[in-house]
Amino acid sequence: MMVAYPFSAVVGLDDLKLALVLNAVSPRVGGVLVRGEKGTAKSTIVRALAAQLPAVVVVPGCRFACDPAAPDPDCPDGPHDPAAEGVRRPAALVELPVGASEDRLAGSLDVERALTEGVKAFEPGLLAAAHRGVLYVDEVNLLHDHLVDLLLDAAALGTCYVERESVSVRHAARFLLVGTMNPEEGELRPQLLDRFGLTVEVRASRDPGERAEVVRRRLAFDADPHAFAARWAAEESALAERIAAARTRVAGVRLPDARLRQIAEVCAGFEVDGLRADLVTANAAVAHAAWRGRDAVTVEDVRAAARLSLPHRRRRDPFDAPGLDESLLDELLDRTSGDEGDEDPEDDPPGRGPEGGQDPDRPQDAGPGQENGRGDSQEQEDGRGDSREQKNGRGDSGARGSHYPEPA
Repeated sequence: MMVAYPFSAVVGLDDLKLALVLNAVSPRVGGVLVRGEKGTAKSTIVRALAAQLPAVVVVPGCRFACDPAAPDPDCPDGPHDPAAEGVRRPAALVELPVGASEDRLAGSLDVERALTEGVKAFEPGLLAAAHRGVLYVDEVNLLHDHLVDLLLDAAALGTCYVERESVSVRHAARFLLVGTMNPEEGELRPQLLDRFGLTVEVRASRDPGERAEVVRRRLAFDADPHAFAARWAAEESALAERIAAARTRVAGVRLPDARLRQIAEVCAGFEVDGLRADLVTANAAVAHAAWRGRDAVTVEDVRAAARLSLPHRRRRDPFDAPGLDESLLDELLDRTSGDEGDEDPEDDPPGRGPEGGQDPDRPQDAGPGQENGRGDSQEQEDGRGDSREQKNGRGDSGARGSHYPEPA
């Protein structure tokens, strides 16, 4: 059996490791796009993570990896016997080749059974094989746009719909999506780029000592993969246990309203389009809190999530360097951190209706910048909006000068 390079043995690449782990903890984060030059261990670390994911229990004989505890009622191989005992197997790692066709990705008519048995049967594709596992797309920027659209739609919906050759099939397709690309070979369209939850820029270290350690470990692995993996077995076991524990904890993590307002402030401050950035940042912050063993999202979690969810969504000129202005991120976090504490408000805060909306019998609460009854739009009319303050170096956060440390 082929031995994967240990995830814990990868030198550096802390942001990439964190992005992959957050998606392993919560698939709601929406996948990872890894951008970087060739030879930076992009493929190695993805394959290494798949080996650390918890094993899955599947219905015996089901080609769509249904969970016996909650089988998909629309599974093409169903209905399943509720009394059937599940089979435990490792989480799947499915690789999508650049030259794959739409039929190979989504599935197609089973021609063999159609010819030999005269029946219409569905042959599952790679999306079905990746269900409850990892779908890895190397050189995603070289895929045809319609395949990327199909792939991202399935990842977002958790479902694959197939309509072709008189076959109509729907099946579950929930997986951890990881795409890698070398920007030198072309960019993804902005609409497709935005569909990836997190993005990480990967560059080879310029530190001679770190580069030497990378080569030293790789040579040791190539010489004896089993012995090398055995040396890292304790770290790998601890990582797998921590991911499993975070997966169990994530459903109970609270997102306080103060932290939600910070997320909205940060996304608005970076002028991102739409609301996908807010949703992804919120889900990533919850996953980060679970990963760090917390029951509620903190400012540290919001900062860690924003650093990974916003770089590919912020507006920038064609020749601007990729990445995020972390000083601006700190200023935007400071702007709301002083207004509200970390405590989680009541499910129905005072002055809110039963569905969380404004109580019609109570005047609207004054929010930040509304103490004098003049909201942000009024400040803009007076020429004193937040963006103008930033340009003049008079933003609220400038007076504080507080910075939060990067997560470990």
